[in-house]
Amino acid sequence: MNRAELADFLRRRREGLQPAAVGLPPGVRRRTPGLRRDEVALLAGMSTDYYTRLEQARGPRPSVQVLAALARALRFTDTERDHLYHLAGQQPPARGGDTHVGPGIMHVLAKLDDTPACVISDLGEVLVQNRMHALLSGDFSQRRGLDRCVPWLWFTDPSTRDRFPAEDAEAMSHKHVADLRVTAARRAGDSDVTELVARLRETSAEFRRIWDEHEVGTGLGLTKRMIHPQIGMFELVCEPLLTPSATRQVLVYYPAPGTDTQDKLDLLRVIGTQTLSDRT
Repeated sequence: MNRAELADFLRRRREGLQPAAVGLPPGVRRRTPGLRRDEVALLAGMSTDYYTRLEQARGPRPSVQVLAALARALRFTDTERDHLYHLAGQQPPARGGDTHVGPGIMHVLAKLDDTPACVISDLGEVLVQNRMHALLSGDFSQRRGLDRCVPWLWFTDPSTRDRFPAEDAEAMSHKHVADLRVTAARRAGDSDVTELVARLRETSAEFRRIWDEHEVGTGLGLTKRMIHPQIGMFELVCEPLLTPSATRQVLVYYPAPGTDTQDKLDLLRVIGTQTLSDRT
């Protein structure tokens, strides 16, 4: 690990990134160029003290999870992301299971301020959410490890299913397993895929039952019904957009025709604004 070079690289990239580029208000009387350290820490889901020590070349070697979060928070390109890993003495992720989200996609998500959207990996890991998706589906930014993975939560955390109608649960279970089957075949032998499947088979009898059926169809159409605890049922069309590497998808949700979901999305924006205002 090259602590001095890592500290310099983080500081220079932080100072060169404007608040508007990451969806933050410009504020008044900013004493530093670019982002503040606490803003980077917030975006990366870590303490300000930990991030400050990295910039001061006195922190421990960051884990690959921390490096991935920093690369997303600072809007790194793939090349910058790999450079970050090398400075920290870590091996950059293999392209087959790449979970990095580049600045272009991050910019698009930030601009979709009235539409829920997120980026997921081919294992169902929620990599980035925009504000509307976090309000609708719950905030994944503070989750770590397998708890960022939707199939893992679906089969191991019963509360995850509270956001969906009970009558849709069986079809959604089949969809999660079928999608994972496709990834497991395409990336056979990759450790992250093998670990997730093994952990799910060990933990969930429901997953084992469906996995052994060897289905590869989605089992569910493009329309998804979701329940918000304050507003009620949303009927949404999910539009998946592949990134160039095909290992990540941008999911954009828009109201199903003939429903009142657009009105509910408008209400969700207001409730979310009030909630944020109450916290500040």
